[in-house]
Amino acid sequence: MVIYMKKYLKRIIDDILEESLEMIGAIVIVGPKWCGKTTTAEQHANSTLKLQDPDKSKSYLELAEIKPSALLEGETPRLIDEWQMAPVLWDAVRTSVDNLNEVGLYILTGSTSVDESEIMHSGTGRINRLTMRTMSLFESEESNGKISIIDLFNSPNMNIDGIKSELSIEELIFASCRGGWPDSLNKKTKKAQLFVVSNYIDNICESDASNVDGVKRDPQRVRNIMQSYARNISTPASDKTIMKDIQANFANISKPTYYSYIDALTRLFVINNIPAWNPNIRSATAIRSISKKEFIDPSIAVASLGLTPKTLLHDLNTFGFIFENLCIRDLAVYSSSVDGKISYYRDRYGLEADCVLHLKDGKYALIEFKLGSSGIEQGAKNLIKLDNLIRERIKEDKLNIKEPSFLAIITGGELAYTRPDGVKILPIGCLK
Repeated sequence: MVIYMKKYLKRIIDDILEESLEMIGAIVIVGPKWCGKTTTAEQHANSTLKLQDPDKSKSYLELAEIKPSALLEGETPRLIDEWQMAPVLWDAVRTSVDNLNEVGLYILTGSTSVDESEIMHSGTGRINRLTMRTMSLFESEESNGKISIIDLFNSPNMNIDGIKSELSIEELIFASCRGGWPDSLNKKTKKAQLFVVSNYIDNICESDASNVDGVKRDPQRVRNIMQSYARNISTPASDKTIMKDIQANFANISKPTYYSYIDALTRLFVINNIPAWNPNIRSATAIRSISKKEFIDPSIAVASLGLTPKTLLHDLNTFGFIFENLCIRDLAVYSSSVDGKISYYRDRYGLEADCVLHLKDGKYALIEFKLGSSGIEQGAKNLIKLDNLIRERIKEDKLNIKEPSFLAIITGGELAYTRPDGVKILPIGCLK
């Protein structure tokens, strides 16, 4: 199945953005390059300023230095694309929101985070920040969306038995290799769709990693770091492990240099590390605290390692790690309307949960990722053991959190159902 997008496909962030524009003066949308920030913002804007316009960029930047408020003139909501090219616009927007005392005035988009020293004021109360990711399987119309993650939080006992995913393993692998890049869906062939992420990585390595803060970085070293991250995808590999892996392929790298490159990739929203969850179930020394290595999109790991759909189809063990990255991306998108956050749990006694999905109201779910059915039994045992330990500590007044809303295993399989022990089996191709 080749998904070919001929029109704008609605994103989950569309409703969030529309609602936010009714509550606050300005919105800033951040996220990786090519994830669709500008296209989505244009659906809600009545005028647009594109600072990267090659014919006008120089004059725009000059005017920003002299009179930034002039660049804000236009019908509202006014979109200011790649605003970080002129950081002074942040304070100009904040001041304008103060003076006009209205909502829905400006939408700012940017593909890099900005050095806060270049901004005089935080914008708190005037500018709301939204993070946009690459497209989820539901947004690219590959998941049927028959099971809502948010509905599960609200109704943990909802009947999901018998709901089926139409996504085959071959289609799931291809979707992971292609990634959630909107432009890839405009391509008519699979080869062209896969090329988009390769081109994205080339841009990151050859220019963006240096342009993000003006520090010259070796493109090959950027590529080597991304390859090492990809080799350790979905694992809590330490920085020491990553550095050792890099040194095996690219001479020595000092810690300051390594962290400089990691900072650049983080600011570009390429790296998306998942923090460890530490609810004090165990002693502090028992909890593994290293962040789990992930990319903003699973296709980055695939392309960094030079893998293909065909090679992954014959190496499902490797694809299992890529699949976890895909699931984390989609869960982050599906829970974004309620400010969902993702962490993981692992301790030195072997107790673990691949994902802990937290909502802002304090609810959370314990989730495992299993590509096929073979790991479901062990995954369910892990979740139940962790759930029992949490409930025990709560009863002993040693833990001040809620009990998990539900336990689930997200799979690459076909059928959704609830096990006799209460653990929900959720095909990724059914979620939204």
